[in-house]
Amino acid sequence: MPPFVAFAGVLGGLAVVRWAYKTAVRINHELEEMRLSRVAQAAHAGEIQKLKRDPVTGAYRPG
Repeated sequence: MPPFVAFAGVLGGLAVVRWAYKTAVRINHELEEMRLSRVAQAAHAGEIQKLKRDPVTGAYRPG
């Protein structure tokens, strides 16, 4: 009986790992789609600002 319980535990663990992996891949795919759509939307609207160098501090700032 103990080998059967161990085997069932291993199968259950593999099922949980597979589910977690598929969920992570799905969520990452959705996030990537959202990120790309926001970038495309901003580029289409002309909202992306270029950085210009501040002559006093030398830092780059939107401008």
